Amino acid sequence: MAFSRDYTNKWGPQHQTLSADQSSLTIWLDKTCGSGFKSRKSYRNGYFAARIKLPAGYTAGTNTAFYLSNNEAHPGFHDEIDMEFLGTIPGEPYTLQTNVYVRGSGDGRIVGREMRFHLWFDPTADFHHYALLWNPDAITFFVDDVPIRRYERKSELTFPDRPMWVYGSIWDASDWATDDGRHRADYRYQPFVAHLDRFTVAGCASRAPPSCRPVPASPAGAGLTPRQYAAMRWAQQSHMVYYYCQDYRRDHSLTPEC
Repeated sequence: MAFSRDYTNKWGPQHQTLSADQSSLTIWLDKTCGSGFKSRKSYRNGYFAARIKLPAGYTAGTNTAFYLSNNEAHPGFHDEIDMEFLGTIPGEPYTLQTNVYVRGSGDGRIVGREMRFHLWFDPTADFHHYALLWNPDAITFFVDDVPIRRYERKSELTFPDRPMWVYGSIWDASDWATDDGRHRADYRYQPFVAHLDRFTVAGCASRAPPSCRPVPASPAGAGLTPRQYAAMRWAQQSHMVYYYCQDYRRDHSLTPEC
């Protein structure tokens, strides 16, 4: 798919290079700034994916993100669905943080719904496929077609249902990204370069007719298959390193789905 058909630069155009055939994008961070892109349309549901190869070496403090948000439409009261790759120091793994913000959580009174993983491969050595599937009944996060997390709609108050745009970016999140900010971005190692290709956008744009149907999560058309559930159990049992519902330091009155 041609990148420019569905996406446009959002910020840092001087740190963004599109291949001649528009199939692959390179974005990078240095001490002057990072870079980001945004979908041309907003969506009320959909399947959004890309292959990503992450920056290698010392990457502490960096955040390479692929996510959905409506912050520009609802500043201070937005929804968000995140896949964030949190940089690291050599010898330690990247952390993939998945997150869901609902109706303003994340703005001031932070109510994140984080689930974090250490991946079962080196995400800097090659491209891997990452996807977000946002349906009316659930949000599913995929890595190389393995569903690693399924966040179900249990109530209107705990599920994002307003249209969102798709974003990708690389930026300096030194204050929190790596070991709660203990390791910060070190620009002696700049530039921090991420490569993306095979962009996929499918689903219902905000202005699509009511007849537009969401993309199913499995060949069965509803929910996940037993094989997918087994793969998700494996991912969570073997590679999950944090789950907000199991963090008893938190006030779970703010996350009733737990």
